[in-house]
Amino acid sequence: MGQTVLEMIGIKKSFSGIYALSGIDFRLEQGEVHALLGENGAGKSTLIKVLGGIYQPDEGTIKIRGKEVKINGVLAAQENGVGIIHQEIVLVPYLSVAQNLFLGREIKTKYGTVDKEEMNKRATEMIASLGVKIEADTLVENLTIAQQQMVEIVKAVSFNGNIIVMDEPTSSLSNEEVEQLFVIIEELKKKQVSMIYISHRMEELFRISDRVTVIRDGSYVGTRQTSETNPNELVAMMVGRDLKSFYTRDYCDLEKAPVALKVEGLTQKGVFENVGFEVHKGEILGFAGLVGAGRSEIMESIFGARKDVTGDVYLHGKKVRFKNPMEAIKAGIALVPEDRKKQGLVLGNSVSFNMTLSSLRFYMSGIAISEKKRKKVVSEYSSMLRLKAASPEVEAGSLSGGNQQKVVLGKWLATKPDVLILDEPTRGVDVNAKFEIYTVINELAKQGIAIVMVSSELPEIINMCDNVCVVRGGKLVGKLSRDELTQEEIMKYAAGGID
Repeated sequence: MGQTVLEMIGIKKSFSGIYALSGIDFRLEQGEVHALLGENGAGKSTLIKVLGGIYQPDEGTIKIRGKEVKINGVLAAQENGVGIIHQEIVLVPYLSVAQNLFLGREIKTKYGTVDKEEMNKRATEMIASLGVKIEADTLVENLTIAQQQMVEIVKAVSFNGNIIVMDEPTSSLSNEEVEQLFVIIEELKKKQVSMIYISHRMEELFRISDRVTVIRDGSYVGTRQTSETNPNELVAMMVGRDLKSFYTRDYCDLEKAPVALKVEGLTQKGVFENVGFEVHKGEILGFAGLVGAGRSEIMESIFGARKDVTGDVYLHGKKVRFKNPMEAIKAGIALVPEDRKKQGLVLGNSVSFNMTLSSLRFYMSGIAISEKKRKKVVSEYSSMLRLKAASPEVEAGSLSGGNQQKVVLGKWLATKPDVLILDEPTRGVDVNAKFEIYTVINELAKQGIAIVMVSSELPEIINMCDNVCVVRGGKLVGKLSRDELTQEEIMKYAAGGID
């Protein structure tokens, strides 16, 4: 590091007279990983789109290696060595890896036809240069999300890219795939490639970044050496205030609280076996474990979403058996799923539609839906969750990740559950949205709702839960009380140190 490869000075960008960027400064040095941090809506994506030539700035200067440049389109960005790997994969699924790498710049034979053999050869060399193990003739649709991201990185570097932007690259990856990505990032650093890394996951930033720049409300807040800062300082910079209690939790005495949900001997052959636990009214019971341990599958089975499950489930002391999720919902169980886009929302429909989809029976007047009742519920939960949406009629897919998650949470709260199962409730949302979601979860527990929280974020588990069950290989291998909760203790069970 030391040589500045990119400077963005006084960048301003407005839409309809409202500034998305109010004079942002950003500097990237050769061979560094520079994290860009801020809440959803802070201006990160707008700044990156200016760098990538998608937006033109109203004011400001961009310099690459000390020379002022005009980036007036995506091609101009590529010509200046800038490659952007967006959160949503933009490869063509029905083409091969090689065809995607050379899309728009195909190698031709002397007869003017596409030279597939030469393209496969060069693609193989490009892929191997980064230590990626993918066959060049494989169709992209047959690759995992992680492998597709690797192809995006190879493609960006193949354009002589020496400035690579990664926008939330780990949001859809397993722990193992994240590790593979970090290996690639280290390889790029060795080749003196400079990277801008956007993520809400603090643990990632502290592991791989050299510096962190924070922006808030379209304005530059500050830059810190990663080794010289801490999560609390960065959170305070992001939200503009000190969060004395980031994890909002009021603990109560559970000894006198009745058991809301009890599970005994729950088994699905080959997936999980002999799982048993209980959760009291007002309790937050955590479920920790490595990706693939079976936590989500256990929750789905309780919710009636899995077949061929044996064992007993008791709700308020009464034995129940749900054939499908609708029966569980009517009985008072709600499940906020792990993947909000695939399982939680109809992205092309409105906030109002999504938020009331699971509770329509409450708004029926005869065979018609009472729009008055429906609007009242949407207003109530939008206010409770501090939902930021221009109107209840905007498409859910147009909202930020944090606000989409709030819509999913509102959708299930509208069913008025007694037992609320939260599967990765804050995955892919910014730090302020996390704080707001924690506040709501705490209030729900205080109201006596029994909550089961599945999370891969150990600080979340430790600071929000009364008790924690640890799952490994489909088995419940440990139960820890609040005074036993440490990351080391949880990982001993999750990784197999204790049986």
